[in-house]
Amino acid sequence: GGTTVKIAYFDENGTMLDKWEIPTDLAEQGKNILPDIAASLLGYIKENNIPMDSLLGIGIGVPGPVSPEGVVNRCENLRWGVFNVNEALSELTGLPVRAGNDATVAALGECWKGGGQGCKNMIMATLGTGVGGGIVVNGQILLGAHGAAGEIGHIVLNRDETEPCGCGKLGCAEQYCSATGVVRVTKRHLAATDAPSKLRQIEKLTCKDVFDCAKDGDEVAQQALEKVYAYLGEFLGNLCCTTNPERIVLGGGVSKAGDVLLKGIRPYFDKFVFHANRDVEFTLAVLGNDAGAYGAFKLILDAIG
Repeated sequence: GGTTVKIAYFDENGTMLDKWEIPTDLAEQGKNILPDIAASLLGYIKENNIPMDSLLGIGIGVPGPVSPEGVVNRCENLRWGVFNVNEALSELTGLPVRAGNDATVAALGECWKGGGQGCKNMIMATLGTGVGGGIVVNGQILLGAHGAAGEIGHIVLNRDETEPCGCGKLGCAEQYCSATGVVRVTKRHLAATDAPSKLRQIEKLTCKDVFDCAKDGDEVAQQALEKVYAYLGEFLGNLCCTTNPERIVLGGGVSKAGDVLLKGIRPYFDKFVFHANRDVEFTLAVLGNDAGAYGAFKLILDAIG
């Protein structure tokens, strides 16, 4: 990530034995990031007297598109250009490396050891500052030709939108279904009604404020969330047409609303989804910040067979 690198050490069964963090050095176009990671890994290996020949390899998730061969196609948050992460980190450590997009490896982690455990076909939607995701088909993460499969937050939900998404397009799911999207939809709703609401007294409105006020019976907050649920139901229903998943796992800050979120989405999902996908289960992500580490390890585990 752009602030810290989260590192974990696993046994071959996927049990996390240890974890730690190091700061992400963004200076000089992020040229020190991989050397810093390598130094931390090699230091840990030496300190704990771990034989190099006992190690299976390294999995890594990065915030940008990654091809099946490990080529990163720009990571704005890390200030990286285009290069092969697998080769670069392998040269620094002497170990096999497999890289993936951070959201897709988090989805793989949740599928393997979290909210999607037991599923072979799953969609994970991470509803945070933006909307990220990952798609698992037959137990394998879907990468696409250029590593950009799973960029679900940029499916267009509203062709009449006039304000641009961060990606430059108009009407992306991210503009309505993320934590910032919840605030945006709520502010628009507040501007369109004169009804009294506790929300008007909050100077810096957050997604949590909207859910808290709705829980306390604030009708304007409840109405705003109904709009969000409708967007989410349509969005997730449309996604199911592409891969026919067994389960949809919701993660990110918005998912902290819990069962209220799942119950709010379901009626709209049932309204918009293709009939053959109506039996899809909804669950919440359970691995939190560790999901990416589990998924990154699963990448290397799968690569070596």
